[in-house]
Amino acid sequence: MKLRSSARILKAKAISSVRTSIGAFNSIHDDGRVTTVLLHLQHGFEMLLKAALNQSNITVFDKKTGRSVGFEAVIRQSQQIAAIKLTDEEAGTLRTVDAMRDDEQHWYNQVDEGLLYLHVRAAITLFDDLLQRVFSDRLADHLPLRVLPISIEPPQDFQILVDREYAKIAEMLQPGRRVGAEARARIRTLLAMEAHTEPETKVSDVDVTRVERGIRAGKAREQVFPRLSNVGAAVAGNGPEVQVRFVKKGGAPVTFIPSDAEVDAAAIRTVDLSKKFYIPANALAAKLGLSAPRALALRRHLGTDVDESMSHEFKFGRSKYVQYSDNAVVSMREAIAALDMAAIWSAHAPTRVGKPRSKCTEARCVTPATRMG
Repeated sequence: MKLRSSARILKAKAISSVRTSIGAFNSIHDDGRVTTVLLHLQHGFEMLLKAALNQSNITVFDKKTGRSVGFEAVIRQSQQIAAIKLTDEEAGTLRTVDAMRDDEQHWYNQVDEGLLYLHVRAAITLFDDLLQRVFSDRLADHLPLRVLPISIEPPQDFQILVDREYAKIAEMLQPGRRVGAEARARIRTLLAMEAHTEPETKVSDVDVTRVERGIRAGKAREQVFPRLSNVGAAVAGNGPEVQVRFVKKGGAPVTFIPSDAEVDAAAIRTVDLSKKFYIPANALAAKLGLSAPRALALRRHLGTDVDESMSHEFKFGRSKYVQYSDNAVVSMREAIAALDMAAIWSAHAPTRVGKPRSKCTEARCVTPATRMG
């Protein structure tokens, strides 16, 4: 494949970072190992997705600042581009790696070796998938023949690993133990893994404290981390050929809870809805290449404004306004390709608001309609 110059450079940086991550993971030295693995793994994916977007002639620079966009923006763009086709499950894997990297870079966390292996192996599988999907290339062609992805502990079931880690944290938080900081570090890792199902996941100290209280109170893992119950790992192959892909286990991972509902406070994570529903109506129309009235007609046809996954009404005092998520962009873009937009416009075209201006006298009343004959 003939690559654009920028895409070629970004792809090379991506492969270089992933090679560094693999080398660190297989290192016999533990000092700084997890930090190196996560930082370079996340950087490798950011460079790879930017290379893929650049190759598809999609800009990755913020118009206001002139700087390259961040990892979350790149993930969202990659889910909307047909040449990349990043799925929700794949995006969840990337967000989880990013959330663990974020804590490791800006504070600290502690990752169980089994969970680390499962996520790194899934990330390497995904990196190879994306290389093939976008560039018709294979990661194996960029690794020396001596590299063997060996682990003394084969990949285990994700739910078993999470249960084991939860039990370990509960034991550490028993009265008399002086390992609270390590327990909180492990809690941060489990919170980061909620990114598999919740795109807006950011690990905060408030959430860590909430979970710690729930564990100290003896609550079951399913009560404290309900989102993790919807995550599974599909493992295929053996030895050097092992592949891991994270999958969602039936059912919606996120439920909107009424304010008067009786729920376990330990399971409630504060989510900034403005990060999910960040697209104003005019920007949504521009992304789709539609005029504002035609975008409104399409939203009416699809029911976008009443779908909680695609729109949200924000209220500030007496002011109200609706903003949209990436789900709305994907749904509307697919509709434009599959439906008759002329028919949608005919059925849902917005009518003019207000009365037409008129100039009236005792003898004669002139309106825009009569003036046109």
